[in-house]
Amino acid sequence: MMNSIGEAKAIELANSKWWENLTPREIVQFQLFSKELCMPFDVFHEALEKALDRSVWTHELAKPGILQSEFLGEEKI
Repeated sequence: MMNSIGEAKAIELANSKWWENLTPREIVQFQLFSKELCMPFDVFHEALEKALDRSVWTHELAKPGILQSEFLGEEKI
């Protein structure tokens, strides 16, 4: 389940640095379910690894549903 906020809104969010005062879990809760990347990739990737408490390979992002399920506690890899 991915939500689209649109390219213009994603760029606006990225420029605002909205993630700077959030926990890794809060970052992932938004970004993992958003179609457009709204922050630097390395920020999201680091937050994802911390939130899932494991290394996350970039190829895993090709199937976000699996990561979403794991994040929501529905599946443990």
